[in-house]
Amino acid sequence: MRIGLIVGGKFHAFNLAEQLNNEGFLKIIITSYPKFYLKKHGIKKNLIKSLVSKEIFLKFFNKIKHMRNFFDYEYFLCNYFDDLASKLINYDELDILVGWSGFSKKCFLNAAKYNCIKILERGSSHIKFQEEILKNEYLKLGIKPTLPSKKMIKKELQEYELADFISVPSDFVKQSFIKYGILESKIIKIPYGVDLKEFETINNKKKKNKKFIIITTGTISFRKGSHYLIETFQELSLINAELIFVGPIDYEFKDWLKKKDNMENIKFIKKKKQSELKYFYNNSNLFVQCSIEEGLSMVQAQAMACGIPVICTENSGGAEIINDGQEGYVIPIRNKEILKKKILELYNDRKKLDLMGDKAHKKASKNLSWELYGKKMIETYKCIIREKSK
Repeated sequence: MRIGLIVGGKFHAFNLAEQLNNEGFLKIIITSYPKFYLKKHGIKKNLIKSLVSKEIFLKFFNKIKHMRNFFDYEYFLCNYFDDLASKLINYDELDILVGWSGFSKKCFLNAAKYNCIKILERGSSHIKFQEEILKNEYLKLGIKPTLPSKKMIKKELQEYELADFISVPSDFVKQSFIKYGILESKIIKIPYGVDLKEFETINNKKKKNKKFIIITTGTISFRKGSHYLIETFQELSLINAELIFVGPIDYEFKDWLKKKDNMENIKFIKKKKQSELKYFYNNSNLFVQCSIEEGLSMVQAQAMACGIPVICTENSGGAEIINDGQEGYVIPIRNKEILKKKILELYNDRKKLDLMGDKAHKKASKNLSWELYGKKMIETYKCIIREKSK
């Protein structure tokens, strides 16, 4: 079995590449990240094609405020990467080509001329579903929407058609594809994993006596529902409690934050390296993810591996890895009253909080490793090839 990966970034591709490489199935990975990023994954340099110019351009464009208003640079860079990647692949040497959505149209068009199975990785909901739910959220807030461009939507829809299969991480995403007409038989659903060597529990005796700390990590944005978490925390007015955000703040969210008062118990910490994040999780009591839309937020599994319970929305994909009432709670989007109730319950019942944290750690350790994810994905690939050869 010979497999190639195309990813204009990182996502979970490097973890998948590592598992494929360990079994001798990885033929090539094309990424916009430098080769040294894959060093810890044990992938030989000759298997890596690095197109770093895409990331250089992206950083430059992101620094220019409101750049999206007059230049669709995200669509331009996706096409730029796709075009370069398509010329680096020997399609006749591959059994399966796995491409990330937005970066794979031209590669898939070329692969269609060969005996090569095309699998599209989509980490978020169907792009039309994503567009609709985010548009509604921005309208509720009275803010000009920041949405996928019409060109980007068109390209992704074409990729959905070109792909033989679409791989998604959660039932939430799967159902969004079915809603927009994709056959269930075309969808592969396997939840992401977590690096159990990097994320683990640390013995912290001070944890029981310190503040009640709620943490959330990743981009701070309207899409992530960060505004609902802030407002909920403010309205609760918990004694000796703190809310910590770790990650970059979207530029439009910064404008919303400027208008907020009563932020003294809310901290914003810049994006940290993966190796540092476990200390933040271990020093916290509860992880909360209020996402309006995403596929399966991988930070949820990170928090679980570090032994803290998770409260997440149905649209975070968290229901795929969390049993409601066991390792945490899965709640509806935009519902601050239910969120308040669940936070208060764990704030007032520390025994239950600790028990849920223990269950979260055990669940992550047993069921959420990247090794297990790799085994499931590899077996799926083998089944697809077997079916095709019949």
